[in-house]
Amino acid sequence: MARKNFTDIDLKKAIELSRLPETVLVDVRENWEFEEFNEGGINIPLAEIREKRNLLDPYQTIVVICTNGVRSKVAAMDYCRVPEWADKQIFHVKGGIIESE
Repeated sequence: MARKNFTDIDLKKAIELSRLPETVLVDVRENWEFEEFNEGGINIPLAEIREKRNLLDPYQTIVVICTNGVRSKVAAMDYCRVPEWADKQIFHVKGGIIESE
């Protein structure tokens, strides 16, 4: 079986995608970072992505974001390894939130 991969996108595309009903924007920064500033979506800190994975089951498209793209890339790679998610589309915001500032 081919290994699933995520797709790099920019913040503008991520925000466009996040408006679609089948898409969830997952911010993997810490809670305090999310509260300080966010682009919307749901906040699941990187350390909790495995135990909170069920929150993402209803969505077909998952867009992962963080401050600069490091933590979100780790999360996107992890999400690509979920066998039950083989048909989901997984996107990673390259450069993260700071790319846009």
